[in-house]
Amino acid sequence: MKLTILGCYAATPRTITNPTAQVLEIKNRMFLIDCGEGTQVQLRKNKIKFSKINHIFISHLHGDHFFGLIGTISTFALLGRTTDLHIYGPKGIKEIITLQLRLSSSWTTYELFYHELESKESEVIFEDAKVIVKTIPLKHRVYTNGFLFQEKPGDRKLDVEAVQRYNIHTAYYQKIKGGGNVTLDDGTVIENEKLSFDPIPALSYAFCSDTVYNEAIIPLIKDVDVLYHEATFLESEAALALKTLHSTAIEAAKIALKANAKQLVLGHYSTRYEGIERFKEEAETIFPNVLLGNDGVSFEFE
Repeated sequence: MKLTILGCYAATPRTITNPTAQVLEIKNRMFLIDCGEGTQVQLRKNKIKFSKINHIFISHLHGDHFFGLIGTISTFALLGRTTDLHIYGPKGIKEIITLQLRLSSSWTTYELFYHELESKESEVIFEDAKVIVKTIPLKHRVYTNGFLFQEKPGDRKLDVEAVQRYNIHTAYYQKIKGGGNVTLDDGTVIENEKLSFDPIPALSYAFCSDTVYNEAIIPLIKDVDVLYHEATFLESEAALALKTLHSTAIEAAKIALKANAKQLVLGHYSTRYEGIERFKEEAETIFPNVLLGNDGVSFEFE
């Protein structure tokens, strides 16, 4: 599982920082999460192929999370894209994008499918044979969702020595990989655990930006492998975080600790601060495994 941070700063883009956008590569799928202004430039800088992105998830309709969407959609068309593109986001996103395409006579060369979200409860919004995506209702100034990406468990691994020892025919191999037992010709049942190894553990990733400190999300992200949680402010601005419905680095760490996350990635920093190291320092007073998200940084998780 690979996470590439294209942008992770709050509010306006600057020459040295970019607003929220990131790419998650999981089970050979590539998902774009949020699409702040300048996202397509960051995609190019990070050498991410546009053609591999078929699903875009927008957390909420604040500009620093979706103002780059119309440009990205238009560039896909200019590059001759023909593959369908699915967009998941709050109700109203179809109206916004369609209006811009219509008034600029910039209709796409490919099909756009909008999956507009309204529910305030967690729901499955994408699922295929290998990955499932659920919403994480967040608490912000407008309707906002985070997203939980989960790998589905893979097949069990065949114990070659064991199947040969029991003289099991190859016709049973797929059944064994699927978790089934095998009955020999004499009626003896060989339990699956004796014929296979556990599959590689499935990984999970939770994206939570923007939100005030909200313990209601903890059951939804319990035991997550990687949690990206906004940390707009340091603790000295805790009152401002509460007023604007954002979080501090310490609050992000508290969520990670209570959710039993394995790894915390911080982001969505306010640009009022000269550097971001203090975010990590403050978070580590609560939770030990902290990574600093930053523009152009990639993390790989196993």
